[in-house]
Amino acid sequence: MSTVIHLPARARSHLRATDLHVVRGGRPVLTGVDLSVSAGERLGVVGENGRGKTTLLQALAGTLAADSGSVHRVGTVGVADQEIAVGADRSAPVLGSASDPSVGDLIDVELAGVRAVLQRFDAAVAALSEERPGAEQEYTDALTAAEAIDAWDADRRVDLSLAALGAVHYRARPLHTLSMGQRYRIRLACLLGARHDLLLLDEPTNHLDAGGLAHLTARLREHPGGVVLVSHDRALLAEVATAVLDLDPTHDGRPRTYAGGYAGYREGHAAERERWAAEHREQLRERQRLSDDLSTAQNRLSTGWRPDKGTGKHTRATRAPGLVRAVHRRRADLEAHAVSAPEPPQRFAAPPLPALPGATLLDAADVTVAGRLDVPQSLSVRSGDRLVVTGPNGSGKSSLLAALAGRLEPSTGWVHRSRSARTGLLAQESPSPARRRAIDVYDAAIGRLVSAGRVAEDDVVGLGALGLLPSRDARRPVAELSVGQQRRLDLAVLLAARPHVVLLDEPTNHLSIALVDELTEAMAATAAAVVIATHDRQLLRDTAGWPHRSL
Repeated sequence: MSTVIHLPARARSHLRATDLHVVRGGRPVLTGVDLSVSAGERLGVVGENGRGKTTLLQALAGTLAADSGSVHRVGTVGVADQEIAVGADRSAPVLGSASDPSVGDLIDVELAGVRAVLQRFDAAVAALSEERPGAEQEYTDALTAAEAIDAWDADRRVDLSLAALGAVHYRARPLHTLSMGQRYRIRLACLLGARHDLLLLDEPTNHLDAGGLAHLTARLREHPGGVVLVSHDRALLAEVATAVLDLDPTHDGRPRTYAGGYAGYREGHAAERERWAAEHREQLRERQRLSDDLSTAQNRLSTGWRPDKGTGKHTRATRAPGLVRAVHRRRADLEAHAVSAPEPPQRFAAPPLPALPGATLLDAADVTVAGRLDVPQSLSVRSGDRLVVTGPNGSGKSSLLAALAGRLEPSTGWVHRSRSARTGLLAQESPSPARRRAIDVYDAAIGRLVSAGRVAEDDVVGLGALGLLPSRDARRPVAELSVGQQRRLDLAVLLAARPHVVLLDEPTNHLSIALVDELTEAMAATAAAVVIATHDRQLLRDTAGWPHRSL
């Protein structure tokens, strides 16, 4: 059940969810979520891929009905989904019947609330000039609403955010000609300019460069309303979140909210897992004691044990069976109140990647890609080399990596790849999700490599051994996986090919915090060559000792 008040609420804005439960395909996605966000509060939402973070935002926004629980919203709401799809027919669901939606159409849709406030004000002015009954109060109310969001300045604010986020600002540009990142940045700029009371943002940093990250951080910190922020960006959470909701499992199965921002979450999460583990260790000790007692009692019965002489006949006849019944009752009671074992966090296990000592694996000279990579780039890569590629959006980082991988033909220059070396690329965006199961997609990809003689049978590693997808998700259709889980599948296929050169394009996008840390550690230790293109501030700090190249 949802209760919604759409009028600009400002200091009165509030979002509350109570005991939310969502089940999909018989599988619990959200279990007992409680949260409360008021004006000035910024709630970060974290958890492993597939824990229901995007589902939670959809339930809070009212676009998805929870199976049970309630959502109460006071104020206007702005939502930024992970992706804005524009299909082959050039349509976008958010734009209704627009046959060829443009940047201007998207801006008009996102600022529809602001436009409505201004129309109401214009109507009130007209009513006041005509001296209609009640016009003065209507004018006062309309003026208050417009001033609350500074409606007259909304388009200018959007233009400023478009520029700061590096987004296309030409209103007539068709959306289908833009990348997913460009479409996302346009919507984000609109949300920041519209001054909604409540912002619901799903992975807002995935398509931002350093300038865009700084702008987003500043706007969120000064936002007067409430913010719910799903993110794996450790730097953004540390700088913005006032509290963090963790959707990962706890000993009672319900999510936890930690005060004290990201630092409070890290400390509280570690303490929660230690308490859970301590309770479980104590339970195991008690279970062992009861098992020993039960075994002793059963042995006494089987050997005809009786109490010492002098004990009453009735007691002698019933004492041992009574002991067994008592132990059974205690054990049943323990089972009824058992503390479940802490669900072990899924640990990434990177397969050993090969090296070709002394060989040049990649050699590129004066590479450009028309309209995408304008400044010629030259580089040489050997086993064990490390390189971080940085630069603003549009500077050509993705194009450079695609050219190195052989997926994009350079306009000028050349790329030579050693015939003995395998090169793997993790692109920013996953392929269109298939209806086939993830395990089938993975097995087919590895089968093609084996058939082509690119990977030996002995080097094949099973999907489960990589620690990237649990078995229940590996057997689901790819189209039913979250964006983060699909990206985990992409990473699994890449690493199972045992590349000599690993090219990672924005590897922190959509991946959980724990996996990013583990992947960073594995790439630092591998014998293969690694080239990373990233804007992620924490990843840049973690790779500060690597050579960096700015485009």
